[in-house]
Amino acid sequence: MKVYTFLTDGFETVEALAVIDILRRAGIEVETVSITGNEQVCSAQNITVKADTLFKAQPVCKEDVLFLPGGPGHKQYNECKPLLKLLEKHHAEGGRIAAICAAPSILGHLGILNGKKATAFPGFEKDLTGAEVLTAPVKVVTDGNITTARGMGASIELGLELVRLLISEEKAQEIGQSVQYLEKQA
Repeated sequence: MKVYTFLTDGFETVEALAVIDILRRAGIEVETVSITGNEQVCSAQNITVKADTLFKAQPVCKEDVLFLPGGPGHKQYNECKPLLKLLEKHHAEGGRIAAICAAPSILGHLGILNGKKATAFPGFEKDLTGAEVLTAPVKVVTDGNITTARGMGASIELGLELVRLLISEEKAQEIGQSVQYLEKQA
């Protein structure tokens, strides 16, 4: 199992890197994938990140997760037709997909959210086509194989939700406590 994190210029730094950090702390393999044709990807906050690999026909298994960080660059996902086809195929096969902030709108436009509960950054609710849209105080929503989150403030929670789904509730609690996000339970 691997989590593929797709990066494009203008991605939200914390939304990508906080989730990656939490997943790697849990021992989950994460591969960052640039869809720009360049390994160097610049975030919306002007932080350059070197992706692990460039987008190609990724050999994705059903157990893998496809993760789309948000940010103003999310529109570029729509321009990467092979990525859109990969998302549709992975969803059709029951594979897990996660998206945060504005990126759930990509899933909405593809019809992936039909009949699902989902959330997104405020203002993008109209783009969650076919979804039952959940708003504040909800930050992260998992419905079947789809997990969506509202924005940067939900990044750690999204990472922990993926750990819970991919490993266990116990591992998510352990990681949440180790990073001082969750208190130890008595």
